[in-house]
Amino acid sequence: MTTPLIIDTDPGVDDAFALALAAASPEVDLIGVTTVFGNVSPELTTRNALRVLALLDREDVPVAAGAARPLVHPQPHVSKAHGSDGLSGFADTLPEPTRGPDPRDAVTLLKDLLTAADRPVTIAPIGPLTNIALLLAAHPGLRAKIARLVVMGGGIRGGNVTAAAEFNLWCDPEAARRVLVGAEVPVTLVPMDLTRRCAVSAAWLAELGAASEVGAKLVGLTPDYLATYRKFLGWDGMALHDAVAVAEAVRPGILATRRFPVDVECAFGPGRGGLLVDERLEHADRPGIDVAVDADLDGLRGFVLDRLRALGVRQ
Repeated sequence: MTTPLIIDTDPGVDDAFALALAAASPEVDLIGVTTVFGNVSPELTTRNALRVLALLDREDVPVAAGAARPLVHPQPHVSKAHGSDGLSGFADTLPEPTRGPDPRDAVTLLKDLLTAADRPVTIAPIGPLTNIALLLAAHPGLRAKIARLVVMGGGIRGGNVTAAAEFNLWCDPEAARRVLVGAEVPVTLVPMDLTRRCAVSAAWLAELGAASEVGAKLVGLTPDYLATYRKFLGWDGMALHDAVAVAEAVRPGILATRRFPVDVECAFGPGRGGLLVDERLEHADRPGIDVAVDADLDGLRGFVLDRLRALGVRQ
């Protein structure tokens, strides 16, 4: 039996790969996509999600636009790593969608999909956590319908947008704290410490690009993102942060996890948006969440590549 899956996203190059992985995985049934501000404006994240699903021949999946700003304080800026349109300036190389976004807002679509589901739903939030915080606050009665949240975000040993904060948590620290601290539903957090270690090489991308037209289109979205990561990694490759989280949603246990109490810094100052993971043994009995700490890196890269290569040629 497949697991119903909803992806909450701000596409984003690695988000596009994550959506493709979900579409290529028979273990899950992608029943909805919700979008949020983040890597680019909410208008562009929604358009990008619709275009990626059109590429994947999955326009049956409803896409609902969500939060355009954080819960409390404005977001200072958007990511530069993904280019001007979120897809390295190549969003227009993807098919034009034949349908627009769902008329419902993201939280309403989440509510309706959870209510209608005949078994618990996995939600993979791979952008800022604003939509998920709003869902949990507005509809507490639906918690039992959520099998777990598989969240991409945070950095145990520091961040990428500041010394302390990873981008997704930094975008809306108050929402992240609402979702992760004293979690009301099961949570698996996939931090950038691990996703960065899972970075793929230019040769990996070339292999995907040669496999099919869909693979070539996905690889064609990467130039700006790849250029950023060449500088960051020091070698010719890039991190597929969000696809690593979706891999865990697709195949539970592909990432090794440990349970830790966590917090998110919401004060103004250099630590804002930082993830605080309490690794002290004396606090191991405190409530916590599952944090992904390790993986068979080559096995994970191979798993993602095999799934994406199987997407086939778009007619």
